[in-house]
Amino acid sequence: MKKSIAIIGGGSAALMLAAQLDENKFNVTIYEKNVALGRKFLVAGDGGFNLTHSEETKSFISKYTPTTFFENIISNFTNTDLQNWLKEIGIETFTGSSKRIFPVNGIKPIDVLNAILIVLKKKNVIFNTNHEWKGWDNDELVFKNNNTTLKVRPDITVFALGGASWKVTGSDGFWTNHFSEKGIETIPFQSSNCAYEIKWQEEFIKMTEGKSLKNISISCDHKNKKGEVVITKFGIEGGAVYALSPQIRKHLQANEEAQLYIDLKPHLTYEQIRDKFSSRGNRSIKKLLIDRLSFDDVHIELLKTLLTKDEFTDLELLARKIKKLPITISSMAPIDEAISTVGGIPLTEIDTNFQLKKMQRNYVIGEMLDWDAPTGGYLLQGCFSMGHSLAQKLNE
Repeated sequence: MKKSIAIIGGGSAALMLAAQLDENKFNVTIYEKNVALGRKFLVAGDGGFNLTHSEETKSFISKYTPTTFFENIISNFTNTDLQNWLKEIGIETFTGSSKRIFPVNGIKPIDVLNAILIVLKKKNVIFNTNHEWKGWDNDELVFKNNNTTLKVRPDITVFALGGASWKVTGSDGFWTNHFSEKGIETIPFQSSNCAYEIKWQEEFIKMTEGKSLKNISISCDHKNKKGEVVITKFGIEGGAVYALSPQIRKHLQANEEAQLYIDLKPHLTYEQIRDKFSSRGNRSIKKLLIDRLSFDDVHIELLKTLLTKDEFTDLELLARKIKKLPITISSMAPIDEAISTVGGIPLTEIDTNFQLKKMQRNYVIGEMLDWDAPTGGYLLQGCFSMGHSLAQKLNE
């Protein structure tokens, strides 16, 4: 006799789980509070639908925090496996110049979602949309559907309710109260992959707001990331700083500020920069930076605003600062402006099979759990891999 599985939430982790479950063993129902599945999946596709990254597996896994939690999860369903599965369901992909993986031109996020939904329909997965989970009544799951209350008692329950970023998609994190009532620990949500506040001088912002610093490297503690950032009135944002979210967050919690260092010329050594300054002639500092290092106005204005006059005019000091320019972060952007969040259910509350230790036959996957990864395909891959991993365990 088939067992019943209730999947609560209709995001990436839930969709992959349902797609991989054995329909000969399970009757699967997805309960989603929105009018349709995959709302956040579609929003993630705005501005370019980055499905995963082409990085080799060992390096790929190192991007996750905590890394040890993801070693088997990613290894058992890698970025290559995801690409192969997408191809099987009719979604061809390509690797861009950034080494990120996208659907081929002409395939939109809704096309990817529809291809996945076709797989689910063939497996006779039931979609109960407009069903908001309201907690438990004894051992029964309680859902609100408009003015109707529905109570169900499945054999297995999988929670994939998301984190707390992008509330417009339904990820509001309110579910933590229901788990707390059951004695399950929860951690307050915090922003990740978000803008970070820098108290810029007003004149600097007037000249640079919205402009990019490209081909730089940013470091915090022993972690560094090459890429680019955008200067904003609030501070900075972009892939190079998103990747340092765990380190920045740790320092903000401990010290109420975080120190970053920008290497404006990561492909040159300090000695090489100093050598380029050796034949200055009668050039001004600005002209020297333009001629010798191909700096633009954003680089130059950043140096001027962060350095003293003595540091800017002393070529030895200037060369050192170009390689290690200190910058102070004072806060994170609000959660609802973040791309992702950390917090939710700590990993200590689940076993190696994603099952809640205090509630047998209840599982948790996706952004509900307390983990972190940068943008660039790692977040989606993490959710897809968790859904796939749990399906394999339940199918055994």
